Amino acid sequence: MAEKVQKVGVKREAGYLYFIDKQGDVSRALMARGGKKGGKPAKVAKVGLKKESGYLYFIDKAGDISRSVMSRGGSKKKAKKAAPKKAVKKAVKKVVKKAAPKKAAKKVVKKAVKKAKKK
Repeated sequence: MAEKVQKVGVKREAGYLYFIDKQGDVSRALMARGGKKGGKPAKVAKVGLKKESGYLYFIDKAGDISRSVMSRGGSKKKAKKAAPKKAVKKAVKKVVKKAAPKKAAKKVVKKAVKKAKKK
């Protein structure tokens, strides 16, 4: 849900990108098209807006400054169950003592770690 912050009434021209700069003023820059590069920003209206964190500020259809709450997308990270490190280390030590050849030891250690984590 967008809310109007300040009325500016900027008239837009085609081929320009309009935005609120770091000083809180309305600026525009020529958009890059084809092989041509974009232009440097130029101030359109001096507003001096103070931005609040957590909001996205933009120029709406009427040419005024509006803002909307930033949505933080993505899936939530699941908390992994940490296996007790001591239990894993003990299991690995026991297995390493029993296994003699290096190749066989690697496989056996992997199995032991899996078992220890399940407990």
